[in-house]
Amino acid sequence: MFYCIVQKPSVIWVSLSTHAGWCGTVCCHLILYLFFVFAMKLPSLFNNVVGFFAMCVFALSALSFFLKMYIPEVDETKQKERRSVIRSSWLAERMSDVLPRFVVGMEGLAEMDQQSLELEQKQHGDMLLLPSLRDSYENLTAKLLQAFVWLDGTVNFQFVLKADDDTFARLDVIHTELQTKEPTRLYWGFFNGRGRVKATGKWKEADWVLCDYYLPYALGGGYVLSSDLVAFLSRNADVLRPFRSEDVSLGTWLAPLAVSRFHDPRFDTEYRSRGCSHQYLVTHKQSLEDMLEKQLTLKHTGLLCKREFRTRLSYIYNWAVPPSQCCQRREGIP
Repeated sequence: MFYCIVQKPSVIWVSLSTHAGWCGTVCCHLILYLFFVFAMKLPSLFNNVVGFFAMCVFALSALSFFLKMYIPEVDETKQKERRSVIRSSWLAERMSDVLPRFVVGMEGLAEMDQQSLELEQKQHGDMLLLPSLRDSYENLTAKLLQAFVWLDGTVNFQFVLKADDDTFARLDVIHTELQTKEPTRLYWGFFNGRGRVKATGKWKEADWVLCDYYLPYALGGGYVLSSDLVAFLSRNADVLRPFRSEDVSLGTWLAPLAVSRFHDPRFDTEYRSRGCSHQYLVTHKQSLEDMLEKQLTLKHTGLLCKREFRTRLSYIYNWAVPPSQCCQRREGIP
């Protein structure tokens, strides 16, 4: 996954009152209300905004950037190759105010793989090794929270961009745009509000009882959070209920908060890519060859795509209607 840090509230502001019809049932409203009441009794976002803003102001002279890769596959040799390609493609030109981290769970790995990871960390200094976490799809949400706890307690930063290890990101453009945003309450990505709860398969949500749709969330191929939201999640990590999908979990945890949800179709982060557009900031579901080709094209032409193409339509999220009606695909959107 991939994370980034920068400044200023986004264009669209959404609070719980704006989406009072999210769940459509008294039960859902009651659950969210209780979450609000409980969260306010904890060291919450609202009681710590001033402190976080001071930390972010301190970071203005040296913006931080954090890269977080979820690696659920057991073949560490393949994952090492993927990290190498990422370092030589969209992470090739390091910025002084960018802090990348590949996050890897160490539990259950063969001793040879652990030694290899430790050596890789000595060589590159961009690994976050979690000794008590086993990499698996079941543990992705736990991995997200552990990384947030580490980030909140270790790094002075403004924004974090999270991306999967099959994602290609335009760090230069994201970095520039983040400098126009205030580092508070920002949740920036490609949102979905009509996702039906998975009843089967590896993403089955056996513990989901809120409603028949997932609450609106930014798709996990890549999204941006401001540091105050990371701090809120980190400091309340012990009482946050994890769900199977890490991006669904994040959207649910942030649902009652007055955050700025900024839907951006330049985040091509769905379960399969919509194609290639020069406008894309984040492109998910990329092979190693795709990443290298995009980097080479950028170097020689300044454009992302060898040729632009589209495999499916995109949408602008409509925050004025119930989430199940949010996302009508149409022409003319990246």
